[in-house]
Amino acid sequence: MQQIQWDDFLKVELRVGIITGVEDFPEARRPAYKLQVDFGAEIGVKKSSAQITDLYSRQDLLGKQVMAVVNFPPKQIGPIMSECLVTGFYDKDGAVVLAVPDPSVGKIEGAGSDVANGERLI
Repeated sequence: MQQIQWDDFLKVELRVGIITGVEDFPEARRPAYKLQVDFGAEIGVKKSSAQITDLYSRQDLLGKQVMAVVNFPPKQIGPIMSECLVTGFYDKDGAVVLAVPDPSVGKIEGAGSDVANGERLI
C-alpha cells in the first residue's frame, strides 16, 4: 500500500449527497444506473453512473444519502458525462455496497442521519 501525505488526502472532496434521480443505464457495459445526486446549494446536482444493480433497486436508491468524490474531472461513460464518483466497497460476492453516513446517529431508528447534503468527509 502506498502512503500519502495529509495534503494529498485534503485534495479529495468526498461529500455527502442525496440521490434524487435513478434511471436504468442499458448502454453500460456492465449493469448500472444513471444517478442524479444533490450535494446542496454550494455544489448542486451532479450526474454519475454506478454499477450497483446487484444489491439496490431504483426504489431503494431514491432519497438515499451517499458519499461521492465531487472534484474529479468529468468523465464520459457511454452517452452520459459522469460528474462525480459514488463510493462503495465490494462484498464477498463482488457486489458493490454503498458507502453511506450512519443512519442510526442522531435520529430514531430508520429515520436517516443528520448529515447535511454537501458536508465534506473529515
